[in-house]
Amino acid sequence: MVKVAIVGASGYAGAELCRMVSQHDDLELTGLFVSENSADKGKKVSELYGTLEGRCDMTLTPLTGAKDIIGLADAVFLATDHKVSHDIAPALTDAGVAVFDLSGAFRLSDTDVFEKAYGFAHEYKDLLKSAVYALGEFVDVKALQATKMISLPGCYPTASQLALRPLIDNDLLDLNYRPSINAVSGVSGAGRKAKLTNSFCEVSLNAYGVFTHRHQPEIAEHLGTEVIFTPHLGDFKRGIHATINAKLKDGVTNEQVAAAFNAAYENKPLVRVKKGMPKLQDVQYLPFCDIGFAMKDGYIVVCSCIDNLLKGASAQAMQILNLYYGFNETKGLF
Repeated sequence: MVKVAIVGASGYAGAELCRMVSQHDDLELTGLFVSENSADKGKKVSELYGTLEGRCDMTLTPLTGAKDIIGLADAVFLATDHKVSHDIAPALTDAGVAVFDLSGAFRLSDTDVFEKAYGFAHEYKDLLKSAVYALGEFVDVKALQATKMISLPGCYPTASQLALRPLIDNDLLDLNYRPSINAVSGVSGAGRKAKLTNSFCEVSLNAYGVFTHRHQPEIAEHLGTEVIFTPHLGDFKRGIHATINAKLKDGVTNEQVAAAFNAAYENKPLVRVKKGMPKLQDVQYLPFCDIGFAMKDGYIVVCSCIDNLLKGASAQAMQILNLYYGFNETKGLF
């Protein structure tokens, strides 16, 4: 039985992880933590999320440091602010705790790019070098199991990379033309804390972070090519719909593209390649990524849909924990 703690358990992704760990018979939930100044400390998580009542009624404990987790858990999910993960991960990994980090603290290998994207200097370059970036369908399982520092991709990067990796890996794109990713996220991607900008009375479909969003360098680094990434906020709760335009190499056929997607995902239970274009409603509240494409005149449009809180966060984290410990990769997800 693997003992698991969750830091940031009162947030949307944290609550999803509570549900998944509680229904996973190889895991024991041993601690739920929130920040010391959280208004939720001392409450049961089921008071915040009624769907957890009778399934996970643990109390949310204020985290004073890594020492609160060491000895309590074999593995920890950090569904936290980037700086919090950055600061506590080293002590946890030094103590032998497997860290599954949902923040962006260990996603970028270039510390100069990291500082520009996240607004603070990275102080743990050795740990950064040993971290494994764990995109579920493409992670090197041997490398994964050899580390204690696991960095989970962001939600937009997950949707974007799953759509583009088979095309790039099979050398089907003319990368002299940057793939252009236009992705729309529901307001839950901004977190649970109330803000004017994610109030439903204020939200309108709009682009934001144009040419400046921190997920652009993450996508570019892990695809191995530059991309244009434009995120949008939509007036719906959850999900990401990414529409990606790219130029194909001369002579690439529909059959080659279909074969690339089918070969990449035929044994991957959480990616579904569709005959037509995917719909966001088909993945909401589910751990899947649905992908579809169309081609014309040497160009391709690929659409990718995920639930940002599941395949884009907690479900991918659970998928990776399953691979790490040798469990069935979908265990606890349904």
